[in-house]
Amino acid sequence: MVTTSTADSALKSYYLDVVGEQLNKTANPFLAAVKQTTADVWGRDVRKLVRVGVSGGVGAGTEEGDLPKSGGTNYAQFVSTLKNLYGTIEISDKAIRASGNSEGAFVNLLNDEMDGLIKSSSYNFGRMLFGDGTGVLAQVTDASDGVKVDTLRNLAIGMIVDLYTGASKKAGGLTVTALDRENGKITLSGGTPAAGDSIVMQNSYGLELTGLKAICAPTGTLYGLDKAENSWLVPYTATIEAVTEDAVQAAIDGVEETSGGKIDFIVCSWDMRRKLISALSSYRRMEPMKLEGGHTALSFNGIPVVADRFCPEGTMYLLNTEDFALHQLCDWQWMEGEDGKILKQVPGKAVYTATLVKYAELMCYRPCGQGVITLSE
Repeated sequence: MVTTSTADSALKSYYLDVVGEQLNKTANPFLAAVKQTTADVWGRDVRKLVRVGVSGGVGAGTEEGDLPKSGGTNYAQFVSTLKNLYGTIEISDKAIRASGNSEGAFVNLLNDEMDGLIKSSSYNFGRMLFGDGTGVLAQVTDASDGVKVDTLRNLAIGMIVDLYTGASKKAGGLTVTALDRENGKITLSGGTPAAGDSIVMQNSYGLELTGLKAICAPTGTLYGLDKAENSWLVPYTATIEAVTEDAVQAAIDGVEETSGGKIDFIVCSWDMRRKLISALSSYRRMEPMKLEGGHTALSFNGIPVVADRFCPEGTMYLLNTEDFALHQLCDWQWMEGEDGKILKQVPGKAVYTATLVKYAELMCYRPCGQGVITLSE
């Protein structure tokens, strides 16, 4: 007999490991290449001591001369709050009872719910990796004839969003009901959007992971430090007129020369990958590579090149994955009530929900060891 207790047991003993593996390794190739650690987590924060530059105390001299003056290693402390990442499934009491006498039907029910959870969580988790932590999905550019936005890249039908004017919440709980890709417009279930408003992921303003947009920005603050006062927080940037092997390699060389690091991962927009393939296909092939998590990438001089739907158009990130880590309080876990139950009835409704949670933050220890190539208009 299938019951909510049976469902609880299945979610704990079987589905948690499967979901964790899917979200950590197969959801995004960049994330799969980044180490995950519980180190440097203090309460609700991540506090990471990072080395800046090189230590002194090194030099040449004569046999009778003075030894080099000692010099300690310079350090800086990164501080950032762990971000709360959630994913929720919903199962009706009717569905549980309908599959009560059939284990196969019950398994299919859970499989379908978990598949939806993995897809939606992978979508939003992958999107955060390329964001700036604000949760802003798009900007309204015109609301005189429908809601026109600057990009549809981060939006999908069914998303629940908030509307912000500056840092003030204007409306909440709006649903994206339609996308007009030809005209760059969306339809919302309510609210009164105006030009200049921000469309933000529901209840997420300023609460998302610190993604590549913030890490690789030339200005602003990062992990509590001002980039204007810490030049080593600023990545290498280059604007190119055309995607060529020489232009990309020159940027890689520039990053490695200035930082002493090693670029081992390239992630770019779809259009930048097409242009790179076109530039190289006339005289050599870009051989495919197998990456961790079952991902496939093209190889550029031995470096994997991956296109991601959330990478801004005309952008290519040159990354050293050794400089990144996803700091977490724990891996993905089900939220449990005081009674140890995962499935909880929604008050006043014949529906049960279960919530998956992870408390984590993405950190880059050496932003100057990363690079950004943008294509000039």
